[in-house]
Amino acid sequence: MASRSSRSAPLAAYVLHRYDWSESSLILDLFTREQGRIAVAAKGVKRPFSQLRSVLLPFQRIQVSLGRQASGEDAREVQNLRGAEWTGGRAMLTGAALFNGFYLNELLLKLVARHDPHAGLFDAYAATVDALGAGDAGAQAALRAFEIVLLKEIGLLPDLGLETATCRPVVPEERYRVLGDAGVVAAPGATDATASGATLAAVQAALTGGDLEALRQVAARSLAELRPILRAQLHYHLGTDTLRTRQVMLDAQALAP
Repeated sequence: MASRSSRSAPLAAYVLHRYDWSESSLILDLFTREQGRIAVAAKGVKRPFSQLRSVLLPFQRIQVSLGRQASGEDAREVQNLRGAEWTGGRAMLTGAALFNGFYLNELLLKLVARHDPHAGLFDAYAATVDALGAGDAGAQAALRAFEIVLLKEIGLLPDLGLETATCRPVVPEERYRVLGDAGVVAAPGATDATASGATLAAVQAALTGGDLEALRQVAARSLAELRPILRAQLHYHLGTDTLRTRQVMLDAQALAP
């Protein structure tokens, strides 16, 4: 029998999704800074007097404590949630910000493997949720910046400062496509779904420097260029051009007066 370690240290976390487990309990998909995506069982949390009911909410940064963790293969099983507490932040997202937040969660659920920690991605998620909660005009730039960080962190984004096939630096005045199966490709004379070499080089410089704010500034200046490129990248790697949260948002907009 595998020996068991002592109770694990508290983890910084966000709730990505909740699944009914029983009449009184939930299975939570958590995104943690230290362990990546993990599944935990929150026993009794649906009971009316559970102190965790108001804590285990999406888009709220929390600190969670888990039960004993096995040292072998059993470590990847669903663990029991022992405790959770809110660690501060903005109020619950509402309106368009709420749809955008669920869009972030859907991307993480579909693209990030369990037990694959990405501290930088966690920090970018936290900062993006905060930006959405602020309700400012920079929400779209924040979303594009998060998409870029996500693709880079999980190894699906090519070096945007180089033509992938030749490894030559991109030329600021030239146009380029970014293809899921071929990387950065020169597109002389093209205008649709392309970006200038200057834009791609600026994105790469911000990524290399680990500067999320600089990345947002580049995205804010280049939304028209980056949006179709990133959408195509995500659709390619997701294997679909329809995300549930995006469709729900479009349906809601269609029903609005």
